[in-house]
Amino acid sequence: MHDEWEHVHTDYTQPPQRAAPASLAESEDDWRRYLEGDTPNGWMLRHSAMTEALASGKPLYLLHTTKDITAIRTSGELHVSTGCLVGALYCSPLVRQRAGWRPHNLGAYLLQTKPDTTPIIFEVIPDAPIPTKGVDYLHLGTIHLRTYLRYQSFLTRAESDQLDDAVLAGLGAAAEFLDTALRNAAGRATAAPGFIDQLSAAVPAVPFLGYLYFEVLSEYLMLHSATPETKAYAQAGELNNWLYKRLAFAAVDGMHELFDLARFQPRHPQLIQLIGSAEPALVPGVAEYVRRRLSHLLALTALHPSQDATSVTFQGADLGTLRKVAPGLIGQMVFREVRYMPRYQQLYHCFEKAKALEAWDYWNREGIPTPFNGLLPKGEIGVHPVYPRSAIRAWTATQDSEGFVHPVQEVTASFTPHLASWWAPPRHRVQKPTAGSQVMVDGGIPCPLPSHRSSIKGISACP
Repeated sequence: MHDEWEHVHTDYTQPPQRAAPASLAESEDDWRRYLEGDTPNGWMLRHSAMTEALASGKPLYLLHTTKDITAIRTSGELHVSTGCLVGALYCSPLVRQRAGWRPHNLGAYLLQTKPDTTPIIFEVIPDAPIPTKGVDYLHLGTIHLRTYLRYQSFLTRAESDQLDDAVLAGLGAAAEFLDTALRNAAGRATAAPGFIDQLSAAVPAVPFLGYLYFEVLSEYLMLHSATPETKAYAQAGELNNWLYKRLAFAAVDGMHELFDLARFQPRHPQLIQLIGSAEPALVPGVAEYVRRRLSHLLALTALHPSQDATSVTFQGADLGTLRKVAPGLIGQMVFREVRYMPRYQQLYHCFEKAKALEAWDYWNREGIPTPFNGLLPKGEIGVHPVYPRSAIRAWTATQDSEGFVHPVQEVTASFTPHLASWWAPPRHRVQKPTAGSQVMVDGGIPCPLPSHRSSIKGISACP
């Protein structure tokens, strides 16, 4: 179990250690060297202000926003929820300066776009320098699958059969693209524009592909951007989070109301338009980057390391076989499919608390009181609720006209090992997809799902 959680975490200060399937054209080490050495902002993978603050062993100061500070004061408790940090309170770094606490650019974004929330400053005093190992949610699939199979008895037979049917239908609809991506990962390159369009068409069948697509583009923008805004943040050791926020809102209608990457599926013409609007100089390389990078990451996150990418096919494969061959992808699909069930609100705690407990145990053993999103060290960092060897204090805060935040009143509340409730609306399928078809929902409108949520005492505060 510890090895599984080690596999999920990435330490950018060390050479890549993650086991990978055979026959990949590029290794994780190849990509690390390129991203660090050949992109304008790649140096921050190893030397971001956040990772250097973690490694210093000094007190950390973090910013969180909540919609209902009254709930915290009344209960005296702080609850966390799942998302990219598995089971931690979602925050962003603060830097102490003479004029006040300067928010990381991610925190500045949250403060600007969530005016009806209360800022909270957390002081975390660690017991030692903190390992710069971040959790990468794209690699959680195998743990999702193991957890589901362990607690599958919590579902009725009909629910279990319905879930299996939905996963198989999605795989059947997307099988041609999945096989194409694996061949690309093994070096048999296809034309990038056609690949992008195939990817876009496959997202409704396998929503995890929308997350993968978005994260690849976020990485491309943050590491390659050379705008004055990005350069200013880089001088502070920060990757530019505004880039991917703007991308998401421009790509999907209503994304500002509910951040739902299952709906992220720009076709090639829209992709070119989106990147052109963000930074025209990055247009020429984006499609080929997506083709190479997404193919590699799909193979790495979907397949069991014992597999050979050239010998795996999703076309005609049965679910039992795919659970062994591609446990990462099946786990990601199961994880998202459970969220569409009518009883999701009850089932949520059954499955997610089990994973949170394992993550908390791993962080305690590794000395990690403040886990961060290890896809990139971009500033998404959390407070681990049951770390036994650090001291934590909290204050409500206000923001001044210059953007600095200032503590106002100390909050008397304790973290507890509980997950706040998380609700997602059900998805109603109009038809069952078959091989070569596409998944459809009511009226062709995708159902929104919460993503990357952070909650306190049942009060949701999506970052």
